[in-house]
Amino acid sequence: MTSEEQIVNKEVISDKQGIAMIILFLSGSTSIFVTGLDAKKDLWIAIILAIFMVLPMIILFARLHYIFPGKDLFDIFEICFGKLIGKIMMIIFTWYTFYWAADVLNNYGFFIRTVSLTKTPKIIYIIILGILCAWGTKAGIEVLGKWAELFLIIFIISICAIVSMLIPNMNFHNIEPILYDGVRPVFKGAYSVFTQPFVQTVAFTMTFTNLKRKKSSYKVYIVGLFLGAILTFMISVTNILVIGINEATNAYYPSYVTATRINIRDFIQRLEVIIAIIFTLGGFIKISILLLCTCKGMTKIFGCKDYGFIIIPITLLIVNLAYFQYDSVQHYFQFNTEIWADYFLPFQVILPVIIWIAAEIKKKLGKV
Repeated sequence: MTSEEQIVNKEVISDKQGIAMIILFLSGSTSIFVTGLDAKKDLWIAIILAIFMVLPMIILFARLHYIFPGKDLFDIFEICFGKLIGKIMMIIFTWYTFYWAADVLNNYGFFIRTVSLTKTPKIIYIIILGILCAWGTKAGIEVLGKWAELFLIIFIISICAIVSMLIPNMNFHNIEPILYDGVRPVFKGAYSVFTQPFVQTVAFTMTFTNLKRKKSSYKVYIVGLFLGAILTFMISVTNILVIGINEATNAYYPSYVTATRINIRDFIQRLEVIIAIIFTLGGFIKISILLLCTCKGMTKIFGCKDYGFIIIPITLLIVNLAYFQYDSVQHYFQFNTEIWADYFLPFQVILPVIIWIAAEIKKKLGKV
């Protein structure tokens, strides 16, 4: 069997595996890094609103898979827009996932350096995690799917256990009064949650090529979104209830700070290490998916059939960019809270909508 055939065979995933990957992709990073804090005490309302905001985009992503079964977003570019414009869009989206992968890798590097190994250079962490993600990508999306399916069980049990142990520390006055600052902060917070992480599921349009059934895409995206949103809601609201909006806003990693409050009879404590572990393992899925998107994009741009041989070179480039991308953790959070949403909105919303319109026209004309 050739390496091309091996890669293709590894891209067939079940509905459960696809759902598990989306859940971890959405809630893995938010298990430690909370978005939507502009909504302040009404963060819970902002998250619910963001779910309804992103639902049309989720259905749109699933629709693209339904119209073009067995094709990824890079293939759809050429089908809808021809070779020239298609190649240009491939380059744009490949750069997007390349930069995004480095950004996520930076998040984990800064996290480890901030909360534990403060003396160790950041490059050590990102090299180690980069190598692990390269291995995961090389193994193929089916292996990533099986790993996600297993780890999701551990992830959910850990989150539920930690939230349960934090119940005595919860103060529901931290989310009162409702809408005290009006609706504008709620919409601002909802927009933040919408762009990061909910609509980031656009990455799966570049990786889900062979779901087992044609209609599976709707089930995978919608169920994955709702379950991922429930976990995101649990984590975010727990942070506000336990440490309050002021401390959550001032902390770089509020979930880690929240977990430090667990102390049951001076016996069960210091469980923030669990948060650190599940955050890092969840990041493994996210970075591996983004690395896979980048590698697939590069092979489509240059007309190659096998992305396996460029995984290591692309990983090294991502690690290199991650090292020089941000001067400090303050710079990283400034970009991700103030700039990210508007900077990447074209990739997450505007261009996918244009592609969907073109796909529907092609389908109506009977050209697909």
